[in-house]
Amino acid sequence: MNTSALITLLLAQGIVIAFTAYFFWKVLTTPQKSEPDSYADNDNQAR
Repeated sequence: MNTSALITLLLAQGIVIAFTAYFFWKVLTTPQKSEPDSYADNDNQAR
């Protein structure tokens, strides 16, 4: 494998890993919304 192919491979994998880590971290740190636990609790809400 030549140098340019190795650099391209490492950059592509690095970008994919960075996006995956960013969105995984975002999922873990986003606060939960206060929503009812069941459909019965949603009956009084207007759509």
